[in-house]
Amino acid sequence: METKELLKKVRKIEIKTKGLTRHLFSGEYHSAFKGRGMSFSEVRSYQYGDDIRNIDWNVTARTGEPYIKVFEEERELTVMLLVDVSHSALFGTTTQLKRELITELCAVIAFSAIQNNDKVGAILFSEEIEAFIPPKKGRQHILRIIRELIDIEPGKRGTNIGLALEYLNNVIKKRSICFMCSDFQAGGYETPLQVVARKHDLVGVHLYDPREVALPNVGLIHAHDAETGRLGWIDTSSKRIRERFAEAFREKQERFLKSFGRNGADTLSIQTGDSYVNALLQFFKKRSHA
Repeated sequence: METKELLKKVRKIEIKTKGLTRHLFSGEYHSAFKGRGMSFSEVRSYQYGDDIRNIDWNVTARTGEPYIKVFEEERELTVMLLVDVSHSALFGTTTQLKRELITELCAVIAFSAIQNNDKVGAILFSEEIEAFIPPKKGRQHILRIIRELIDIEPGKRGTNIGLALEYLNNVIKKRSICFMCSDFQAGGYETPLQVVARKHDLVGVHLYDPREVALPNVGLIHAHDAETGRLGWIDTSSKRIRERFAEAFREKQERFLKSFGRNGADTLSIQTGDSYVNALLQFFKKRSHA
């Protein structure tokens, strides 16, 4: 993609998602993801109703007046975006491709994080690790992540979710909040998922297109498998074929939900064309009250 066109797209996403972040997600994000604990901030004069357990006896003895210690939440967190950039993410039959939905979603999460002074990093993966962006703060850093998400051309077509989870575990040593964004069409990630979920706060974000849920009855169609590159004919007028197609989607979604659920990881499912704003808000609110 030409630099001018790329910058235009990045700017468009920044304007849309930064506005949403400022008006909708900043407080919700803060409530949903707690800091690492409380740290000492300052001392101030004791006021009626203060907890006497927080009295600073050294300062009190020195001044002859009661003083208490004030603590504040240690907010700084690290947020990691694990993003599936395989060829299946280029599919879309509504107003947007899965890749476009993933990019906007990641931008909202990233801007929410830096507004709360958290670091953000990214791992972009297909069958292999396509890019690793170490966690940092700041607007320019977020714009770099968005730019990579828009412009990346993966070297491989397929998906290896297990490899991405193993890579995360190797490069990010401290506990982090990890959003894994994928259509989760590939399996075989249960063991590394178990390891990551023990160490990090993991959230699985399942993105899918309505045509992956159910095939329309439109007769014979020429279909292309994005991840294998294979072409073939599908008779969508066959009820049996449509049922098998729908069942295959249900099985993949069930595998995703069970794998994350049994390891104590949260999940979120969003369909292209639907409002990810509502889905994210509900998710953050649910986390806040958990």
